[in-house]
This record gives sequence, C-alpha cells and structure tokens, in this order.
Amino acid sequence: MSKLRLRFSMSLDGYLAGPNQSVSEPLGAGGERLHEWVVALAVWREAHGMTGGIDNESSRIVADSNANVGATIMGRNMFGGHPGPWRADAPWNGWWGDDPPFHHPVFVLTHHPREPLALQGGTTFHFVTDGIESALDQARAAAGGRDVSLGGGASAARQYLAAGLVDEMLVSLVPILLGAGERPFDGLGDDLHGLTLARTVATPDVVHLLFERR
Repeated sequence: MSKLRLRFSMSLDGYLAGPNQSVSEPLGAGGERLHEWVVALAVWREAHGMTGGIDNESSRIVADSNANVGATIMGRNMFGGHPGPWRADAPWNGWWGDDPPFHHPVFVLTHHPREPLALQGGTTFHFVTDGIESALDQARAAAGGRDVSLGGGASAARQYLAAGLVDEMLVSLVPILLGAGERPFDGLGDDLHGLTLARTVATPDVVHLLFERR
C-alpha cells in the first residue's frame, strides 16, 4: 500500500503559521519566514515556473519528498479562500494560478461541497466533505500505487497524526520564533503512533527531521 507522507516547516516554538491568518496573509504574521529556505532553492523555483535559485543539501531533501508522489491531500486553509461556503460569484481557485505545481490530483478537506476544479498541467482539485479517511482512500486510488503527500495545514496534520494514518513525517525546523499561530501537535501527547526519528539533516538555515513508521 502507498504511504501517507506528511511534510511541513515549523518554527522553534512549534508553529506552522503565525497569528492572524487571512486571505491577504495566509500564513499569518511572520509565517512567510518559515519557507524562505525552500523558496531560495532552484528545485522549488523550477517547480513553480521560476528561474534561478541555489542548490544545497536541502535541495536533496525537497527532491526526495516529491519523489514517487501521485496525489496530495490538504486542508481547506492551505487551499485558501474566504471561510464558509464557496462563493459562486468569485470562486477561489487556490494560491497557485492556472498551472499549480502539483501535476496530479489534489484532495481538499472541507465542510462545503464543490465540483472538482481542473487546471493546467494535470492538477485537479477534488473537494472532500466526508472526512479524512475518505480523502485518503480517494487519494490512494488516484495515486495508482504511488505515495500520497499530506501538505497541511496544522489542523489536517493533527487529524491524520491523531488517527495514526501517517507513515512518514518530514519536519523542517526553522530557527525562528512566531509566538502564536497554528500548531500541529497540540493534544497528541507523546504518542506519534509508531513514527520514530530515522534521519537528521542539518543545514545553516533549517534542520530536517525525518520520522518513519517502524
């Protein structure tokens, strides 16, 4: 069976986003700093239709995390848009423009039904209203034997971790403090349901911690 692979950048004080998240500031106050290390990489910039960038040990981490992935799951907040029912007059189509970097099916956890959204490059967003297990079943079927990436945000990560459904977790620990915001581990206690530290890669800007199910 394919693996469910969770990955996120986290501050030293345990936040995936800063306070006061909004449509205009989706990662909250200071949250953009969590991703400065990856935005600088050539491998990330190429996937987002950009040029330039650097190559370092984090490049290999990012490339490995994208390898053998055939579908993605994300929470409503990561997909974005105004909260509540989808607006028919101005439908939100994500942060990534007409050609998102996924190039495979993406399953968005939401309480509000919506027809699938097909964009360029093979990316189709499917909106799942019947829970995390249903989203995972659909994503695995769509992945065709390849792995499923779980992108976040914090609520989606916490739900899958609490249910013991995550097979691999990559935490990229960024040396900043956000002070408040969204945390992935609240309420989980000390039990990661069999996930144990398998690899640590330290770079000047970020430390990558890879956990695997034994």
